Amino acid sequence: MDPMGFVLGMSALSAGICTLAGLGSGLGQGLAAGRAAEAVGRQPEARGEILSTMLVGCALAETCSIYGLLIALILLLANPFIVFLQ
Repeated sequence: MDPMGFVLGMSALSAGICTLAGLGSGLGQGLAAGRAAEAVGRQPEARGEILSTMLVGCALAETCSIYGLLIALILLLANPFIVFLQ
């Protein structure tokens, strides 16, 4: 078995798994936005508080997908594991 091919293949597989972080983040943000819309519909006077809390929560959820994208790009473009094969 070619060690370089194995490392590159596992890196591509790992990058694909890392991009799944965006799936959970998108699902969570969609649920948060839906629940916030329901809450504003029930209590329109609390719109500002609900919106600011939702935006902070969505920003925190987005960091997970950004980290996943960053790790995937590092594995695909600047693979640190190839150094061990040279």
